[in-house]
Amino acid sequence: MTHDAAGRSDAMPLPPTPDYDVWPVEVDIVRLDVTPHQLEVEWADGRKSRYHSVWLRENAADDSTVNPATRERILDLSRLGAWPTLEAAQLEANGAVTLDFAPEGRRLAFHPGWLRAHDYSHLEALPAVLPPRVHWLGSERDAPTTLDASGWMAQASDPQAEDPLLSQALDAVLREGLVRLRNLPVEPGSLDAIARRIGPPRPTNFGHLFDVRAKPDPDSNAYTSIALAPHVDLPTREYQPGVQMLHCLENDTVGGEAIMMDGFAVAETLRARHPEHFETLTRVRWCYANTARTSDHVWFAPMIGLDGEGELDEVRIADFLRGPLLAPFEDVEPAYAALMAVQRLLAEPQFALRFGYAPGDLVIFDNRRLLHARDAFDAGTGGSRWLQGCYLERDELRSRLRMLKRAERRGRLA
Repeated sequence: MTHDAAGRSDAMPLPPTPDYDVWPVEVDIVRLDVTPHQLEVEWADGRKSRYHSVWLRENAADDSTVNPATRERILDLSRLGAWPTLEAAQLEANGAVTLDFAPEGRRLAFHPGWLRAHDYSHLEALPAVLPPRVHWLGSERDAPTTLDASGWMAQASDPQAEDPLLSQALDAVLREGLVRLRNLPVEPGSLDAIARRIGPPRPTNFGHLFDVRAKPDPDSNAYTSIALAPHVDLPTREYQPGVQMLHCLENDTVGGEAIMMDGFAVAETLRARHPEHFETLTRVRWCYANTARTSDHVWFAPMIGLDGEGELDEVRIADFLRGPLLAPFEDVEPAYAALMAVQRLLAEPQFALRFGYAPGDLVIFDNRRLLHARDAFDAGTGGSRWLQGCYLERDELRSRLRMLKRAERRGRLA
C-alpha cells in the first residue's frame, strides 16, 4: 500500500514518544509504503527510511507498550501470540504516522521527529548524540581547554534546565578527556556541590572527598611531595572510576606542576610503531594491587582495554600499583617488552601537557583515558599545596550532557 502526504497541520498535537526527550520535526514525511513486515518512509529531503514491524511494535509509546509514568517498557513481545505485522499505515495531517498492527488489531501512532532520529536504516547519517573523541599531544597546546566559572556556583542548579558552562565543560571532557574551570570557590568541601551538578560522587577507600597534600604517615604517594609518574587512578578496581575531579584550594609552593597526557594518543602511537606490543597489552592481564593497611584491592586486566568494536576504551597505566605479573609463562617476556615500550613513550616530551594550579582551579578528566602526573614540590618552606579530589562515573557525565542537550532542544522549540 502507498500513501501520499496530506496537508500538514499543527492543530493536532503530535503523539508521545517512548522517552522523556524532545524530537524536533526538521524534515516532513511525504510518503509511506507498507508491507506486513516493513514500513518505508520517504522524507521531504529524499531520504527513504525502513523500519521492521517488530521494531516498531516494541518501540510504540502507548500504555500497552510503556508505563506512561516511568516510560519503561512493559510489553512482552512473546505474549502477542504471533509475529507483529503491519496491516495499514496512515500519514496524518499533523505529520504523525499511524499504524495498524496484527495480530492485536491495535492502532498505534508514531512521532515523525522520533522516527527520523532513530532511523537505523541510515545509521551513518544519524548525528552523534555525544561528541567524538579527539586525540591530542601536549606539545600542540599551552593549556587545557579552560572555562571561566566565576559566579557559576551562585546560579541555581536545575537538572532539566540549560547550563551552557557545564555543557561546554562536559563536551570537552568527552571530546578531549580534560577540561579546566577557573575562579570557583575555595572553601574546603565545596567540591561536593560542584560534583553533584554532574552526578553523585563515587566513594572509595580514600573517602568521599580526598585531600591531596603532603601529610605524615601517607597511605599513597599522592599524599607526599615527591614527583608522581604518569598514571590513572585505581586501576586496582574491577571498574576503575571513569571521571576524576581535582579542585585547588591552596597553592603557594615551589614546583608541583600538573602533567596530563592523552593515554589514547600514547596507545595509538604504540599501535602504529609496535603493533605486536599493542596486541600483547590488549591481551595479557596484569595484576593491579593496592594493598594498604586497612584495605586490599586487587584486579587483573589488560593494560589497554578495547570495546566491542575494537576501539580504545581504557588504559590501566600505573607502575606503582602493579603487583607481580601472573601470566602464562610464554607471555611474561613479551609483556615486559611491551611495558617498557610504553614506559619509553611516556618519557617522550611530545605527550606531556604541563600547567600550574591556582586556587579556585578545577580539572575534570577521564580517568580511564587521561594519565596524570606531577612534578615534585617543596613542602618545607612554609607553603601549602592542597587539592581536594573526588571520582564520578563516565555514565553520570554522559547522562548529564544528554540532559543538557535535551534542555537546549526544548529551549529551541519554546
